[in-house]
Amino acid sequence: MSHPTYTQVVRPADKPLLWLHGEVKSPPFSASARIEAGVLLRRLQRGEKLGLPHNRPMPDVGKGCHELRIVDEARAWRIMYAVRSDAIVILEVFSKTTRTTPAQVLRHCRRRLAAYESAARGKESKR
Repeated sequence: MSHPTYTQVVRPADKPLLWLHGEVKSPPFSASARIEAGVLLRRLQRGEKLGLPHNRPMPDVGKGCHELRIVDEARAWRIMYAVRSDAIVILEVFSKTTRTTPAQVLRHCRRRLAAYESAARGKESKR
């Protein structure tokens, strides 16, 4: 691909993206929304702190949790994630249709984050 976004390489200091649900595939984003999501995720991997209008803190999910806002041609998308010392943890990707985040999405994100942190603590105790 010739778009400059795809020519960037992952640096050793970049945090990995960890997807905690389903398969790693893009939702039906338009090409421009897919590129925007990729650029924003790469910036997070490199340690940048993003603010509005692209990013909003989500303390209701957990400490260090945020939502990326991706505006597409036909709808608004959200990528819920948590910043951890070892990774950017993707909790959920969903289409936003109302002003509030659906309670079911918040529950799923909290459950996935708790499972991730439990697994991470287990790995640390085995060292």
